[in-house]
Amino acid sequence: MSLINTQVQPFKTEAFHNGKFVEVSDVSMKGKWSVVIFMPAAFTFNCPTEVEDAADNYAEFQKAGAEVYIVTTDTHFSHKVWHETSPAVGKAKFPLVGDPTHQLTRAFDVHIDAEGLALRGTFVINPEGVIKTVEVHSNEIARDVKETLRKLKAAQFTAANPGQVCPAKWQEGAQTITPSLDLVGKI
Repeated sequence: MSLINTQVQPFKTEAFHNGKFVEVSDVSMKGKWSVVIFMPAAFTFNCPTEVEDAADNYAEFQKAGAEVYIVTTDTHFSHKVWHETSPAVGKAKFPLVGDPTHQLTRAFDVHIDAEGLALRGTFVINPEGVIKTVEVHSNEIARDVKETLRKLKAAQFTAANPGQVCPAKWQEGAQTITPSLDLVGKI
């Protein structure tokens, strides 16, 4: 069953965020757009490149009114040391969320049982806690967070403009489509 248009399941965990340990929960995510990015584990090879990409684009996510959450199956303690020792991860100004109990990886269906790690999963969640986009793929392929930002903006546009759809490669400010019988077979 797809997670699209389903409510984020209740959860509570710890994160390392701006020099402090903080609680992150389904409740704390409500009221604003959220981007949850699952990675296999801290101290790996490809994950720091994705954290750095998210950090380099974080201002754009904030401008769009969204918070970014990086999640691995490590503890928040590991994330503190990862943040302090990796120049790429040290750029992160968003929460680095620990999921040592695998509650989140299982709830978002990205858990690898045989390894106790997460697949690379990316989720855009609306302010009501409803999942609007899902991207999950194999761990050897890192993501481009600019595509996640584009999806976030498309989800925000369609939420604010019911009855409109965003066509392929839609970018903020570009034309959208109003579905109608007249368009069938004409695009």
